[in-house]
Amino acid sequence: MKTRAHAEALSHAPPPSLAREGSRVVLRGDWCLFALRPRLLILRAQLRLQTQHLTEWDLSAVTRIDAFGALLLLRCWGKTEPASVIMSDIQRAAFDRIRNAAHQSLPHTPIDWLSPVRVVGEWVLGAASHLYDFTTMLGLVVLEVLRLVIEPRNIPFKEFSAALYKTGLRAMPISALVGFLIGVVLSYLSALQLRNFGAEALIINILGIGIIRELGPVLVSILVAGRSGSAITAQLGVMRVTEEIDALSAMGVSRHQRLVWPKVLALACAMPLLVAWTSLAALAGGMVCAQLLLDIEWAYFFSVLPNVVPIENLYIGLAKGAVFGTAIALIACHFGLRVKPNTESLSANTTASVVTAITSVILLDALFAMLTRGIGVPLR
Repeated sequence: MKTRAHAEALSHAPPPSLAREGSRVVLRGDWCLFALRPRLLILRAQLRLQTQHLTEWDLSAVTRIDAFGALLLLRCWGKTEPASVIMSDIQRAAFDRIRNAAHQSLPHTPIDWLSPVRVVGEWVLGAASHLYDFTTMLGLVVLEVLRLVIEPRNIPFKEFSAALYKTGLRAMPISALVGFLIGVVLSYLSALQLRNFGAEALIINILGIGIIRELGPVLVSILVAGRSGSAITAQLGVMRVTEEIDALSAMGVSRHQRLVWPKVLALACAMPLLVAWTSLAALAGGMVCAQLLLDIEWAYFFSVLPNVVPIENLYIGLAKGAVFGTAIALIACHFGLRVKPNTESLSANTTASVVTAITSVILLDALFAMLTRGIGVPLR
């Protein structure tokens, strides 16, 4: 009933208006938000026009004014009342409340000149914390490996086989599809350039060296970092949120033995096989495109490939796969164990895990390129 009576009172209130009477501007009606909203643009333009010429204002005919109406008038006055204003005590109190609120909402904040230094310091401390935790986890994993060598009956074969199936076998379809398409694209772009110089046969060299030595391992590592690395981080993070890791510790079960070590070993074993599988699919895609564009037969492709691509390139690609897989698994487990018991930390660490893993793969690939720059490179 009270709300209905209030609505009826607002509907019968006179609309807001202003008029010029001699040297004064006279305001009338209801200057509240409900009444001002339909006429806001027109009234604001009229107020600006009158403010430029007159400094005498009469608000005695205003039936009601709220904070919105007072703020509207103050802004049109330039936050300073005109020289002559006629208003009641209630209206003046509304204007005083607006001024006090404006002063309180804009406190003076001193300039923090040490803010850049503080940001750099926080970044350095965060990096040191990550390095300390990662080194601790790596040491504990190595100790678990040594203990399992002494006590082979404690090797978690079930966890290892499950991780090998999830990270290896289930990744074969998508890695083969992406590898085939990358081979097609690389062969197509190379064929367009080699055809201009009459060096179509060199496409076998480009595909062989580029895919087996570089593109295959890096491509598989990026796929695995986005697919399996994020899954490992999310799994360990959810176990941290649901306190399953704490339950394992309470039962005396080593989390590095049951959770970290099997995943690291599984990715270290699965990655070389995935690299060989993806490289084969990429070579198949490049071979199909080479036959369609350059009329290079499959038999000729297979017969020339071993001669132009030394076997050392295959060994380097497989070694890269093992190292990249180990790095991805360690980084994923590191960020998974750092998840705090909240969903925001879970999403942030999962994202950081993928980004860090991909960056580490690129850095390790550059290190491999420097260390093996004279190995597997054909002299002719």
